[in-house]
Amino acid sequence: MHDSRETTGPCAFVTGFPVKHSRSPLIHGYWLKTLDLAGSYVRHQVAPAAFAAFVSELKEGTTPFCGGNVTIPHKEAAYGLADRPDPVSEELGAANTLWFDEGRLHATNTDGIGFAANLDERAPGWDGHDRAVILGAGGASRAVIQAVRDRGFREIHVVNRTKERARELADRFGRSVHAHPLGALSEVMGGAGLFVNTTSLGMDGGEAPSITFDRLAPEATVTDIVYVPLKTPFLDQAEKEGFRTVDGLGMLLHQAAPGFERWFGRRPTVDETLRQMVIDDMEAHP
Repeated sequence: MHDSRETTGPCAFVTGFPVKHSRSPLIHGYWLKTLDLAGSYVRHQVAPAAFAAFVSELKEGTTPFCGGNVTIPHKEAAYGLADRPDPVSEELGAANTLWFDEGRLHATNTDGIGFAANLDERAPGWDGHDRAVILGAGGASRAVIQAVRDRGFREIHVVNRTKERARELADRFGRSVHAHPLGALSEVMGGAGLFVNTTSLGMDGGEAPSITFDRLAPEATVTDIVYVPLKTPFLDQAEKEGFRTVDGLGMLLHQAAPGFERWFGRRPTVDETLRQMVIDDMEAHP
């Protein structure tokens, strides 16, 4: 069978449902231009019912794609359909990056890499603590818990509206992870060196509950994986209380770099020009 990937050059995708909001083409397009590389990166919307067929076409080589990114709601399906999911995606049960190697479709999840790299850049030393508090137990929290655990935090307290969801994550990620109901938030924040919001609270100007951060360690970092707005209600409050804060935009930027390297052969750099470009685009297209 003719493999169209051999003749059209590197072409990568981002797929989801919907996917029109994705800023990944802006990010990868910037890197292709600055690195002077031939290739392209496009949005490719796929409905859930059609995703398995899309992956089959990828494997058969009947699409122009050399690989791509996977976003909501396809991450779990992408993991299950890949030929070679790596250990990171296996533990998460979800993949956001697909590529070919020796004819096999490989998968990983780079969300944790993006989360940690963002904090490394914006808040050096963030991992020099033993205790972290993570608000939320949805799908977005998995990669964050994994990354925080792997950076050496010995106590990770997951707080969620329903404790059962938090318990599922504690069972998945090991003895360092502890589950709590929302009412225990203030108590578990005592002495913590990291607070992470992984919920959608405060996104797009939405409301968020008032949280006091004064029980955190004095040198603690507060971060939010939400990046619209850049300064969420949680970050605004933490900043007013004198804590170091990190917005979620860098996580989006840094998680994209490993995939780019897989598809186009060069490791890109997350710089301030790219960050500002994405901020400008968010302001122009809210």
